[in-house]
Amino acid sequence: MSEINNINRRKFLEIFAGCGCGLLITSCANAPITERKQLKLIPESSLNRQAAQIYENVKRKAKLSKDKRQLDEIKEIGFKIENSVSSYFDSINENDPTSNFQWEYILIENDKIKNAWCMPGGKIAVYTGILEITKNKHGLAAVMGHEIAHAVAKHSVERASRALVLNVGTQLVDIFSGGAISNAQRSTGVDVAGMLRTFGIDNPFGRKQETEADYLGLIFSSLAAYDIRESVGIWERMKKANKGKEPPEWMSTHPSSARRIESLKKWIPEIIMKYPPIVKIG
Repeated sequence: MSEINNINRRKFLEIFAGCGCGLLITSCANAPITERKQLKLIPESSLNRQAAQIYENVKRKAKLSKDKRQLDEIKEIGFKIENSVSSYFDSINENDPTSNFQWEYILIENDKIKNAWCMPGGKIAVYTGILEITKNKHGLAAVMGHEIAHAVAKHSVERASRALVLNVGTQLVDIFSGGAISNAQRSTGVDVAGMLRTFGIDNPFGRKQETEADYLGLIFSSLAAYDIRESVGIWERMKKANKGKEPPEWMSTHPSSARRIESLKKWIPEIIMKYPPIVKIG
């Protein structure tokens, strides 16, 4: 019986591997501009619909700022970046990755949160707390460019696709190792697979996406005619605001402020020369 089970397991693995490889090959894509290879198994349209629903919930539950002047500035910056991104991809005869976006902007009244985000499909939120870090329109454009870059590069699609593969893969390894992973978890009370995945896969991959968003964000802000040199000042101020409380980089999904500053300083001269402001025709 054990020999039969071993044969069945091998045959199943061969079939799964063959199907899986075919699926992965047909689902590979490249990130815009950087050309980094990406895995996309989840339909973007599905994530965009879910993001739009979540965004509506945020609008209902969060305290939205009544500062019309500040919100108008956010919308103006966003509009310039939107048009610059579309114009750039049109200028190089490539499909505009934002063509199906329904752009929207809100300003959330919360001075404790120093953050902003962009959901799939162009749903953007800025917290009032980040404004003391950005200081001016160029700093704000750098932050918004970074967040928009996540959506343009389809990072959410990529993360969801990787999670699907990793979840299935972990279950298969557990099955064909005779439950070694689940046994270790029960005996130690520690989520071994979760820890290995978090620190060995998810965090390094998250840092790779954040670094890519930093780079693309500089490009988009430069195309929109903002002074991208202000991005260095943002991370210097963020580092000061964190008061040395950043976690070790290996425990985080984000690069350290010091590493970001170093990378930004290296990229800025090249990007200013290679991606000057672009004007949309028509």
